[in-house]
Amino acid sequence: MRNVSHNSFIISNMASEKSMARKLGNPMAAAGAAAAAREDGRDRPQTPLAVVTGASTGIGYELARKCAEAGYDLIVAADEGRIHEAAAALRGACCRPVEPVQCDLATPEGVEALVARVGDRPVDALLANAGRALGHAFFDQDLDEAMRVIRTNVEGTTRLIHRLGRPMRDRGKGRILITSSIAAFAPAPYMALYNASKAFLHSFSFALRDELKDSGVTVTCLLPGVTDTEIFRRSHTQDTKLATEPRMDPAEVAEQGFAAMLEGADEIITGWNNKLTVAQEIVTPASRSAAATAERTRPGGAEQR
Repeated sequence: MRNVSHNSFIISNMASEKSMARKLGNPMAAAGAAAAAREDGRDRPQTPLAVVTGASTGIGYELARKCAEAGYDLIVAADEGRIHEAAAALRGACCRPVEPVQCDLATPEGVEALVARVGDRPVDALLANAGRALGHAFFDQDLDEAMRVIRTNVEGTTRLIHRLGRPMRDRGKGRILITSSIAAFAPAPYMALYNASKAFLHSFSFALRDELKDSGVTVTCLLPGVTDTEIFRRSHTQDTKLATEPRMDPAEVAEQGFAAMLEGADEIITGWNNKLTVAQEIVTPASRSAAATAERTRPGGAEQR
């Protein structure tokens, strides 16, 4: 009985001391609580997380590689099985955790699948790079294929940024990179929806950036020109003059885009030739620009050089 009584006294005394320490702000008690937090990982700095879409090949893959090299954990997404191979390659090259998600961002279900994989973990960088193009005259295109361009480039990108960007704003921290294109500055017969969708993304990025200017979240628009990716094969535009033009290395495009995102820049047009092209397009009437672009995007144009 004596031992029980003695132990009860000790426990009661310790509880009283802890209560008093809380009231007085005892630094030893605070240190003990901090040690406990460290022990269970509650105050352990969390590795930053980047989400990169369209990351199976091309610019998206190279953006993911830049993120991994900079120390980000990665969630990478694409609508094809090759995203798993890309994730494995990134893990091997950069020794970072990389989680692949195969999902179709042209659908709300695909966007939600990616958001679900992120879960409650804060996203430090969202690189919205997924995109789709389609060649040939608008009325010659399959309508379902044409609508997938809009659903991927416009609807899917907008939905994903809303779902992952709002928590950034609420947290007061984050970076968003939106891949548009210098195609945003010129109407393009035979690729009408692609250029129009890129114009939307360019305008949207600047509007969103202004809304978030005092929030701690930055929005940067990446504007590449012709780049050595699979876009021509996938869009059935391999026989156009555009497909024969010199192409930038996607690694170089990604390097410039990633650096601009880290700097919090408003936009980055990659390559001096592309900068000159944009400067010319800005002062060219839309009708003349459309006619000139048609020469580059017309099916079979490569054979007429």
